Amino acid sequence: MGYRLIDVKDLNTDELRIYHELSENQLSRIYEPELGLFIAESAKVIERAMDAGYEPASILVQDDQLDKEAKEVLSRCERMQCDIPVYVASMDVLSTITGYNLTRGLLCAMKRKALPAVTDICKDAHRIAVLENVTNPTNVGAIVRNAAALNMDAILFTSGCADPLYRRAARVSMGTIFALPWTYIPKDMAISSLKEHGFKTVALALRDDTAELGDEELNKEEKLAILLGSEGYGLLPETIKESDYCVKIPMSHNVDSLNVAACSAVVFWQFGNR
Repeated sequence: MGYRLIDVKDLNTDELRIYHELSENQLSRIYEPELGLFIAESAKVIERAMDAGYEPASILVQDDQLDKEAKEVLSRCERMQCDIPVYVASMDVLSTITGYNLTRGLLCAMKRKALPAVTDICKDAHRIAVLENVTNPTNVGAIVRNAAALNMDAILFTSGCADPLYRRAARVSMGTIFALPWTYIPKDMAISSLKEHGFKTVALALRDDTAELGDEELNKEEKLAILLGSEGYGLLPETIKESDYCVKIPMSHNVDSLNVAACSAVVFWQFGNR
């Protein structure tokens, strides 16, 4: 049994509400108390999600992409015997979706998986990225991609972060969110408790009383948790105070700060090369 092609002339049906009417937060809660859905965009992101064991629920594809962008995804669905609907529509129909021109002709509703515990994430990791209240999905996606490329072993998110499975975040990450172990830090768990798992915590902050980025002792630490804060305010004062180290990226030409995603690339490169 394989996928089923279904021609679509009108997106205003119950089956297709998930693609253009429900918010991403609504999708994540659609089956409560069971796990919800997320929308993956582009063949690369969908394939990487499938590689990581995420199960497709349905697909929406532009008709002229069946033998192009969607070809390998559909082939994999057939090999996996995925009994799912594949909704096929023209560009005229799909253009009614806001932002559709960003999808490259292919969207896939995928089932969320249960996330691991922080303990499981930390067990075998030596370098982890910790995002505190990073709310912009583009920044989250870019940081995830940097983490995957620059030798981070895992990522932890506070509940105040944008969901890394949101469509834009996953697309900007190029699907690398599915290549790294990740989870959320429970609301009742302080970031400083990562020390109980053997990690030294490194806060990135715009302060003068910081260690050098290339500090030898810091770079020799066996296990480091690299803390990155929100776009507007950075890390919370209590997070900085409770960290083992605080570092600042040296800058010139009177530039006082970098975008958090750019900052992540610098520090992941520094601490990931061990």
